[in-house]
Amino acid sequence: MGKTFETLNESHVDFILRQKVFFVATAPLSSSGSVNLSPKGYDSIRIIDAQTIAWIDLGGSGIETHAHLNENGRITLMFCAFDGAASILRIYGRGEAVAMDTPGFAELKALFPAFDRARAIIKISIDKVADSCGWGVPFFNFKGEREQLHRHLEHKPLNEWKERRYQANAVSIDGLPGLVRSDQADSQ
Repeated sequence: MGKTFETLNESHVDFILRQKVFFVATAPLSSSGSVNLSPKGYDSIRIIDAQTIAWIDLGGSGIETHAHLNENGRITLMFCAFDGAASILRIYGRGEAVAMDTPGFAELKALFPAFDRARAIIKISIDKVADSCGWGVPFFNFKGEREQLHRHLEHKPLNEWKERRYQANAVSIDGLPGLVRSDQADSQ
């Protein structure tokens, strides 16, 4: 039987930091909107304190997480043990996408010195932590990180890379606002 907690404890933090992949789920308010579930890898997560967690959003083909967080803030992270004892840990909370070129980004980005570029830092205020058995999760062996995303991030000069992020990530697949320039966000 799973247990729920109001905050992260030392055991949760240890478990989170040992995982090589985690999953992020968000959804729009509209029942006709698309639920989003994304895998995340690399050393991309930080525990700020027992009620706050953040991960570096390096970018991708969609902007669903940003759009959903901008609309309603709901987010769930899931960590699964693919080796060792079976376990699943879910973090339920309210998230904020702190986008590049916005106040607070540089301070959060400093938590991730191994990454030169990021579309945003996703900061989550934890409402609830839940653990469960994970008996149905298979064993997998970690072979290593894929390098394509790192190469893609460094492929263009910074100003071109940012402009491409703003153009390609302006709206979600359901038409919700996505990555918005900080000067445009102030006028909305």
